[in-house]
Amino acid sequence: MTYFQRDPQVWYKNGTSPVSEADYAVDRALEEALSTARPGYGWVSEEMQDGDRAGTERHRVFVVDPIDGTRAFLRGEDVWCVSIAVLEAGVPVAGVLHVPVRGETFEATADGPALINGAPCRVSEAPAGRQMRLSVPDSMRKRLRAREGEAVEALPVVPSLAYRLALVASGRLDGTLVRPRANDWDVAAADLILERAGGFFADAEGGRWRYGDAATSHGVMVAGPLGLAPRLRDIARGIAA
Repeated sequence: MTYFQRDPQVWYKNGTSPVSEADYAVDRALEEALSTARPGYGWVSEEMQDGDRAGTERHRVFVVDPIDGTRAFLRGEDVWCVSIAVLEAGVPVAGVLHVPVRGETFEATADGPALINGAPCRVSEAPAGRQMRLSVPDSMRKRLRAREGEAVEALPVVPSLAYRLALVASGRLDGTLVRPRANDWDVAAADLILERAGGFFADAEGGRWRYGDAATSHGVMVAGPLGLAPRLRDIARGIAA
């Protein structure tokens, strides 16, 4: 927050993806705190070079996105978060999303409920007599409206993928579609939080996210309440580019 709305220095990865001095500062602080507390865990962060990702073969691995939604952070918006997960044998077993500007903290463990600021959170009930609220990428919104008409409220995409999934987990969205090429650090914590809140995160055929695979191996993903899974997967198949 010491960098927020204070014009931090920015660089570009691969010429298009911004990373700021705030991203690097959060990354350093998290690695120092978490790796000191759990020195036997592996470490994977978005801001590491591929060759530096340590101990990914270990039984437990931290998977971290220091700032998910960097573009929103740099624009001074409040929809960005810090995402921290622990994978055990390639499966999320603990996850935390902290949304500093909004004062929200989501958390879950594999054997406990999903929480927001310490209180239980749940996905929405299947809509009855109201529009289904879906947050979808701009490239899909026109096709969604053409296919579903007034049955769906096609909301603008939330820039932070992790926070978007958390909004589904807390019932503020009924679902979302995720374009290909997301990474483990974008979804690991939110995937678990959503599952423990009564939701699902899967591809259009129902396949779960495979941690450790290359981003290019994942197609369009969909998230929502379990009760809406068939309909949401059908929508994803119908409008995916």
